[in-house]
Amino acid sequence: MISRLPFAYIAVLAISPGGVFADTVIEGRVELPKATTVTVVNKRYQVVTKGGEITSNPPQGVVYLEKLDGKFPAPATQPVAQMAQKNLAFVTPLLPVQVGTKVEFPNHDDAFHNIFSFSPVKRFDLGRYRPEERPIPSQVFDAPGIVTLRCDIHEHMRGLILVLETPHFTVTKTDGTYRLGGLPAGHYKLKAWVSSTRVLERAVDVKAGATQKIDFP
Repeated sequence: MISRLPFAYIAVLAISPGGVFADTVIEGRVELPKATTVTVVNKRYQVVTKGGEITSNPPQGVVYLEKLDGKFPAPATQPVAQMAQKNLAFVTPLLPVQVGTKVEFPNHDDAFHNIFSFSPVKRFDLGRYRPEERPIPSQVFDAPGIVTLRCDIHEHMRGLILVLETPHFTVTKTDGTYRLGGLPAGHYKLKAWVSSTRVLERAVDVKAGATQKIDFP
């Protein structure tokens, strides 16, 4: 015999904060900078964009939720993310991660790569490695900030890792639109990282089960 839930009870599940179908969402659009041509200056590996800003290529942003005071609790298990190399480029040119995340750097090219960072937030040099080498070279990113990645062999390659003190983040599409779901209810700061010199911020009251539209012009 099939047990059937009363219709009213199903409706409560669908709309309540703890319901199976409930989700708490913020969506909108971030005004992104226009694409700029990366210029290589005299000193090797020193790459700047127009005005000295560090931006992703193509331009994208990262929208994330921060507590007004304190930090979100650390995850029960260590998060793992990947920034692969393929066709002599970083597959994910802009990668946001939570503090404590292990990032793997798989090589999908039939060539050596040597990924490194001179950024104060995280300095490392993975050395030269081919695609078949195991374990996959990795680093743990344990401090917040922006990390610029380069390849010692292919000087045109550049990637960005944005290390955040929150598990709630998303990368915008290239047109600036974003959708951030699965959020906890409460009062927070909603931020949009656009470049190394531009982070936009809005106070936000997140209501369980609701969808809000917030733009960053």
